[in-house]
Amino acid sequence: MVSVVLASHGSFASGIKESGQMIFGPQDDVAAVTLTPDMGPADFKKKLQDAIASFSEQEHILFLVDLWGGTPFNQVSGLLAEGGHEDWCLVTGLNLPMLIEAYSMRDSMTAKELAVDVFGASKEGVRIQPEELQPKEAAATPAAAAAPAPMGAIPEGTVLGDGHIKFVLVRIDTRLLHGQVATTWTKQTQPDRIIVVSDNVAHDDLRKTMIKQAAPPGVKAHVIPISKMIEVAKDPRFGATKAMLLFETPQDLLRAVEGGVDIKHVNLGSMAGSAGKVVANQAIAMDQDDYDTLMKIKDKGIDFEVRKVPSDSAEDFDKLMAKAKGLLEEQKNA
Repeated sequence: MVSVVLASHGSFASGIKESGQMIFGPQDDVAAVTLTPDMGPADFKKKLQDAIASFSEQEHILFLVDLWGGTPFNQVSGLLAEGGHEDWCLVTGLNLPMLIEAYSMRDSMTAKELAVDVFGASKEGVRIQPEELQPKEAAATPAAAAAPAPMGAIPEGTVLGDGHIKFVLVRIDTRLLHGQVATTWTKQTQPDRIIVVSDNVAHDDLRKTMIKQAAPPGVKAHVIPISKMIEVAKDPRFGATKAMLLFETPQDLLRAVEGGVDIKHVNLGSMAGSAGKVVANQAIAMDQDDYDTLMKIKDKGIDFEVRKVPSDSAEDFDKLMAKAKGLLEEQKNA
């Protein structure tokens, strides 16, 4: 695994480390080294050395630095110039897409390979809204250009692959497509399409637009009603499609399953709290209807994994539901 040093003027490095943790979960062998106004270059270098000494992996280190030519850059460059470290390297222009890419790929690359990879991710993450202001040469990435052609271009009755759509992830998440899904789960499961299945969202033009804009480069996002998802699941033209399905509620998921969408495994990621709901864990809140619906889904032989991000340990679904049942009974008897 590649260790990561985040280096910046002021608290930027600490802040972006915290932001990365919100999206990707806690990370080992990552340090934020910040330059404060009372520090000199030697002080900052000492902080860099202390951070490196704290790593379990010191052979492969990627330094992500805020600004080319500043004190953090100069001190990191000095460490690299000392030699003896074949797989230490730095990239400037630190931003959140760069950091998320580093987290997602540092298990499978050297530091030098990772530096090249995050450089591309950092540029892809800089986009303009409204889209017509985006420079034409940067409007489409190679990955986006390579996305699968729309199914509407394929004649009805055509069979692709084995004729059955592939679900790389089926997730219940009140927030639907957001940072954790667009980065960590997308990289973990590698879909070519993200499909938000919701009658409510399908009829809300603003939410539909925001969801489509949140899709990561190279992955198309669609928002469709439940009835359309049932049709898609039976359409052989989607046989070569690897889809991530996102449901806002367990009720929507149950309707899809009862309509014939062949789902075997569900990731229970987030169910937001509201009046009348009990809190089963930090991410999951439910009322009696939610509880009953989840149990009906389980009774259909569908497995549940309770996990917010891939780096989290999976929580036992049965224990979660037992806790929720007890809380709901207490609420009823109160």
